[in-house]
Amino acid sequence: MAIEREIKLALPRDQVDAALRLLAARAGEQGRAVRLENIYFDTPSLTLARAKSALRLRRTPDGWLQTFKTVGVAQNGLHARHEWEMPVAGEALETARLLHECDEAGVATALSDAAPNLIALFRTDFTRTLWMLEVDGAQIEAAIDQGEITADVNGEMRRAPICEIELELKAGDDAALHTLAALLAAGLPGLAPDDISKAQRGYRLREG
Repeated sequence: MAIEREIKLALPRDQVDAALRLLAARAGEQGRAVRLENIYFDTPSLTLARAKSALRLRRTPDGWLQTFKTVGVAQNGLHARHEWEMPVAGEALETARLLHECDEAGVATALSDAAPNLIALFRTDFTRTLWMLEVDGAQIEAAIDQGEITADVNGEMRRAPICEIELELKAGDDAALHTLAALLAAGLPGLAPDDISKAQRGYRLREG
């Protein structure tokens, strides 16, 4: 289990090119682009959403990962949440392994209640362009995500765009996240803190 700390920033689509240039200049190299395909699961009665949790299966260039997150706290774009992530053999959840790992009070209970009735609810598929940056001695993974959220609701395909910057702290102090966010905002006037995760946006899309 890890505590994920990241700042999420909504990026206007007409500023994507400027953001790519700004981060490349900061890193001294072009970003590395990877395709990420994600399926989110819950029960028909949204057991995990009610427990403020999210369960995801992700396809990466290196294989499949399953991830369970608590929603945690989000303020001024800074998200802090517990996260359990592990590789799986293919396009299928391995909930027994997650239950073994999620032994914190209340967390394993919600997942255990949900496990027998999990269904795929929505997808978030996007291209992520990545850089690793050093800011005030901290290591930060900076990413620009571009893609869409899709949800099939009774045969109606609903869609919402993804266009955002994520700054994830890998080592060091949280203050470095705010320093980098401020530097980016100075060069990208349309950038704005975003307290809503992709998972929360997916649930909202299903609700219409």
